[in-house]
Amino acid sequence: MGFTIGGIRELRSGSRRRDRTAGSTAVAEYTGLWGWAVRPGARARTGSRTCSCSCGDRRCAAPGAHPLESTREIPAGASLDDAACAWAEVPGASMMLPVGRAFDILEVAETAGRRALVRLERMGLPLGPVAVTPDGRAQFFVAPGAAAQLPELLYRMGWDDAPLDLRALGPGTHITAPPCDLGGRGPVRWLRPPALETAAAPPPARLLLGTLAYSCHRT
Repeated sequence: MGFTIGGIRELRSGSRRRDRTAGSTAVAEYTGLWGWAVRPGARARTGSRTCSCSCGDRRCAAPGAHPLESTREIPAGASLDDAACAWAEVPGASMMLPVGRAFDILEVAETAGRRALVRLERMGLPLGPVAVTPDGRAQFFVAPGAAAQLPELLYRMGWDDAPLDLRALGPGTHITAPPCDLGGRGPVRWLRPPALETAAAPPPARLLLGTLAYSCHRT
């Protein structure tokens, strides 16, 4: 890891170097504490009638919700100083997390996700982080490979023919990291924040999938 938990606490208490912004501190927490890479992302620019993207493309298909081209990724394990230096090159960028390396994502409607999370916690199953987006989606962090395994897992569990509002995100995709804004709609938030025990080793999708599928079906 790039720095210690004590270092994070010190930063959160307000003892920061002058050249370290809140953004670079958050990036360093993701890279140094949770072991995730971070990619600088675009931000949405909202006007009176339209929403444009800071990438400059007037036809951008995902304003404020994609990585910025020609920017360097801050790798997992980067130190606080390295993260601060890299983030100074992209002022105002949002934080994007690459999916398919340390984790894949199982995404469902927020209502179904909240119900499933309560049930999973009561069952005492191991859980990774869970984020919720401003457009009403719950994102469960699971072990890499879930996206490729999802059709087979649903088949084995008997959910392959059910009309479920459930999808998996895998390699080649990115998610917006809390507390960044998503497409001008508001911030992404944690329903279940990262923990040292599971951030770098989230649970296999098969442990959560049955409960998530059932909750989606009920919803």
